[in-house]
Amino acid sequence: MSLLSVLYYNRWPLALAGLVVYLVYKVRTYYRLRHFKGPPGSGWFELWHSSAVLGDELHVQYKDVCDKYGVIARIGPNDLITCSREVLSHMSAVRSPYTRASWFAMAFRFQPGKDNLFSETNEAIHMRRRQQMAPGYSGKENLELEGAVDIYIEKLIHLIRSKYLSTAELAVSFDLGVKLQYLALDVINGIGLGESLGNLDDNTDKYAYIKSLEAGVHLGIVFSAIGLLPIMQIPWIFRLFAPSEKDGMGFGRVMRHARTRIEARLQQQDTDTRSDMLASFVRHGLGTEELVGEAILQLIAGSDTTATAIRSIMLYLLTHPRVYGKLQAAVDAAVAARKAPPVPGIISDAEAKDLPYLQACVKEGMRIHPPTAGPFPKRVPDGGDTVVVDGNPVFLPGGANVSYAAYAVLMDKRVYGEDADEFRPERWLLEKDEAKLALMHRTYDLIFGYGRYQCLGRPIALMEIYKTVFEVC
Repeated sequence: MSLLSVLYYNRWPLALAGLVVYLVYKVRTYYRLRHFKGPPGSGWFELWHSSAVLGDELHVQYKDVCDKYGVIARIGPNDLITCSREVLSHMSAVRSPYTRASWFAMAFRFQPGKDNLFSETNEAIHMRRRQQMAPGYSGKENLELEGAVDIYIEKLIHLIRSKYLSTAELAVSFDLGVKLQYLALDVINGIGLGESLGNLDDNTDKYAYIKSLEAGVHLGIVFSAIGLLPIMQIPWIFRLFAPSEKDGMGFGRVMRHARTRIEARLQQQDTDTRSDMLASFVRHGLGTEELVGEAILQLIAGSDTTATAIRSIMLYLLTHPRVYGKLQAAVDAAVAARKAPPVPGIISDAEAKDLPYLQACVKEGMRIHPPTAGPFPKRVPDGGDTVVVDGNPVFLPGGANVSYAAYAVLMDKRVYGEDADEFRPERWLLEKDEAKLALMHRTYDLIFGYGRYQCLGRPIALMEIYKTVFEVC
């Protein structure tokens, strides 16, 4: 009797056995996290989380869950979410036993089987890569960094003044958000690869990159919601859906631009004489494929998040005339007092850091609308861990995933006051309690990650944000 025949004749007992195994697994999974409350059914199925991911307000839903069910709440059979600054800091501390969950590799691996700094879940490899890349991001080996950022901000200001200034006879409107995305893309390509895409020069979305990125992100969200991200890691399936360097337009075309620039620079063998980001990475041991992978990550993480931050800040400034007028007055006063250069000069990073109201507006804009609100889950170490929440010990079972509820953290009324959901930059300047102000800053800092997962590009992003907001205002 063949194996298929045996299976056929025993199909009902086998099906029953499979059902029993499945039910035991579901009950066991539910039981492990039973002491955490969450939306109905979230302990048994992924349905609530999947529907939230497919919606347009996942960040708001995460906040609502924490508000309703507690500082640590359940959003899936093996998934928790927290708005506790202490828990988040504990998980990402330098010597923490927590690791990145598999979500990172599935969501941010842009080439089959090849990890970048953000998708890498092996802690030893991740730390070594950070050490290799940190000097290039910090500016210690990138002496041209600030000057390169200034070049593209000058291009943005020139574009606005030459094409979009209104007159008494004609009112001109334009989408500032799109121009800011051009800026962010040109900056990250300029400082990362030594040559921009030319979005600001041509006043266009070169290679339809922005359009393709939006479509790709939407597709990724759908795949995540319906549980197909693990299948996407199969190389031949990945190639069916992922952009290719052979593409004539879109993200794949920009990937080819990155590879072409990297290979050209490597052939020039000028890494010992150049002081830019790419030269620093090469000096510290990154090979061609690693450089390409990190360049792709920079395009997404380095440009889109920075553009989102600037757009959000400008949106809140323009919709709050009192604040906008006050910032404009601060800008004018700084120029008059020679604390900032007059037109056409670009304010320096040091000068921008010396303008309290500018600093407050940027912090408040990023607090109330963080540039990224993804879950970024960490995996609880085997054996579990006990964390302290509001003075009480809470046990987290090993293998569970704990995610980050950004909006709940950054709008915590215990930290930012009863008007935490309002845009009020003065909160950063008028708080007299030094301990509370320090807590406000520590909480705000979580926007950029913490500990061994803190964003390496933070100094560059903030430099670009402060400069751009000052000059555009």
